[in-house]
Amino acid sequence: MAQILAPTTQWQMRITKNSMTPSLVTTKTWSSLLLKQKKSGNTKSLSKFRVYALKSENNTINRLENLLNLDITPYTDKIIAEYIWIGGSGIDLRSKSRTIPRPVEHPSELPKWNYDGSSTGQAPGEDSEVILYPQAIFKDPFRGGNNILVICDTYTPAGEPIPTNKRARAAEIFSNQKVINEVPWYGIEQEYTLMQTNVQWPLGWPVGGYPGPQGPYYCGVGADKSFGRDISDAHYKACLYAGINISGTNGEVMPGQWEYQVGPSVGIEAGDHIWCSRYLLERITEQAGVVLTLDPKPIEGDWNGAGCHTNYSTKSMREEGGFEVIKKAILNLSLRHKEHISAYGEGNERRLTGKHETASITTFSWVVANRVCSFRVGCDTEKQGKGYLEDRRPASNMDPYIVTSLLAETTILWEPTLEAEVLLCSKLALKV
Repeated sequence: MAQILAPTTQWQMRITKNSMTPSLVTTKTWSSLLLKQKKSGNTKSLSKFRVYALKSENNTINRLENLLNLDITPYTDKIIAEYIWIGGSGIDLRSKSRTIPRPVEHPSELPKWNYDGSSTGQAPGEDSEVILYPQAIFKDPFRGGNNILVICDTYTPAGEPIPTNKRARAAEIFSNQKVINEVPWYGIEQEYTLMQTNVQWPLGWPVGGYPGPQGPYYCGVGADKSFGRDISDAHYKACLYAGINISGTNGEVMPGQWEYQVGPSVGIEAGDHIWCSRYLLERITEQAGVVLTLDPKPIEGDWNGAGCHTNYSTKSMREEGGFEVIKKAILNLSLRHKEHISAYGEGNERRLTGKHETASITTFSWVVANRVCSFRVGCDTEKQGKGYLEDRRPASNMDPYIVTSLLAETTILWEPTLEAEVLLCSKLALKV
């Protein structure tokens, strides 16, 4: 048991002398806790410890910081698992915690769980139970130790995927033997914008006003060019700690906007890693008191939008003669342009205008090097005759399960009619 040797009420209040009116204390006023832990022998049972609350100069008491950072590993085999799932909007993240008896290494070792789907817009009130199926495990950078984050997907009690569960369909596509044989790789560039609280205006922008025009902010350095670097760096380290395959980060063209890259990831793993990285980013901005938005065009006018460019290749594309395979894939993708666009993120029509490094949403195009297109092929890919292609259409709020599985389905499993193939070959100047 823990003994708190300090007052136990109103821990977040400051009582001024000769006054009974409490006022909130800011984070900077908290003092740290002194934990004296006593272990006996080599037992793993809970040992007694005392928590001494030390008074700071302004007579405030902090009992939280060290307890939040407390390593429970020496005292119990139990761990905390944070179950994470996608909510009813298809972009919002939800989570809750439960105790697991011992550390685990695979999702199959974890129990299923449930939640009230009527409170997330995913089930009616009269039949609101939704079941969580653990699918991927990551280390928890917030709690540390053996504690974990668990990416889940969602099902009815009868075992049917609910409509917002896009992972289930993606898993079907990635389990197809043809797709498995092609070992699809993904490198996803997640852009996001940091917003000031309450005013919903980008971080670093004057409230109600605008900064200088775009130009100095992309990969910029300096207090007048970079806004939110600490959040970006904290997120980078949290992803590495968690086991997310993050490969880089940079400031973006619009001030207050950032990007990080995840990959190369294989198959369904790409979606799991992006969703977990988004969860970490939401938690970090929550702690920083900054609002995260994945809106594809957060500020109208002469400002860049936010996308989620998806780099993609198959085994055949990466091998000798792969450029011909890439051109065949582009042909298939052009024929299903509308299907892809309709699934590539809400509000994407405000971003894909043909301006600000985008192609028009209504037109399919591909080029080497140029970024004003639907698909970009790198100079090295053309020169070497093999490599990858970049889908520049997905919005920042896209569902990575949908985008990655659609790319695999269209380029590996789907076959166009011969008539459509011939007509489009001529239109796109493809010799396939």
